[in-house]
Amino acid sequence: MTEIPAASTEARKRIRTDQPHTARIWNYWLGGKDNYAVDRAVGDQIRELHPGIGAYALADRQFLGRAVRHLAGECGIRQFLDIGTGLPTADNTHEVAQRVAPTSSIVYVDNDPTVLAHAGALLTSTPEGRTTYLDEDLRNIDAILQLAARTLDFTRPVALILLGVVIFVEDDEEAHGIVRRLMDALPSGSHLVLSHTVTRPDMPDVDAAVAFWNEHGTPKLTQRTPEAVTRFFDGLDLLEPGVVSCNRWRPDHTTTESPAEVAMFGGIARKP
Repeated sequence: MTEIPAASTEARKRIRTDQPHTARIWNYWLGGKDNYAVDRAVGDQIRELHPGIGAYALADRQFLGRAVRHLAGECGIRQFLDIGTGLPTADNTHEVAQRVAPTSSIVYVDNDPTVLAHAGALLTSTPEGRTTYLDEDLRNIDAILQLAARTLDFTRPVALILLGVVIFVEDDEEAHGIVRRLMDALPSGSHLVLSHTVTRPDMPDVDAAVAFWNEHGTPKLTQRTPEAVTRFFDGLDLLEPGVVSCNRWRPDHTTTESPAEVAMFGGIARKP
């Protein structure tokens, strides 16, 4: 069953086509069509500063697929709370989860009007499962949990997915506090899936690309070190190989060579 937000029609009126937006630029880098000329222009400029930026988007997307397959398959998770889902492309969370387990329930949360406007047209559910959409900001934790409880059973394990979203929370303590509060509301056996761009001395072009974005785009981004990203998993049991470049988290290929690192790091952890 699919539940389309009533706000999806109203959301179209809030879309700004004169300002670049991260969700649409990400969609452009992934080869999607839900973007505008202003997004493509800024996306190309960022790619000039950092030619490998498109690989970040792809690595993050592929990490999502591997994470959801692992959780729905080996871990038996049947409930997913995906906050900051971004624009739908191929192999969205519900598609991957319900391919493994058709009865899976997924709640998407995003406050981007472009995402909401496309939700009804691009996202569907299996008859056995449920897929719903919430128009909420990551910071509105109480509202998210209250509304998500209409679809998810919080007495049973839930996979909380936060891919490339806490980067929009500038204050470190607030960002870590948001993740803690969300995980505190979930029962033992739940999992956290999180990714975040990182700043490191050997990746200076990433810093330049983020600085360019913060000057020209919305919303603003805050980079963190790999150590700061690992802090989001405090108190949880990290799955191997820990917090690593997204394309190095249990890659599908059979070669013994590790893929080249991208500055998008991610990990998965289980709540004891």
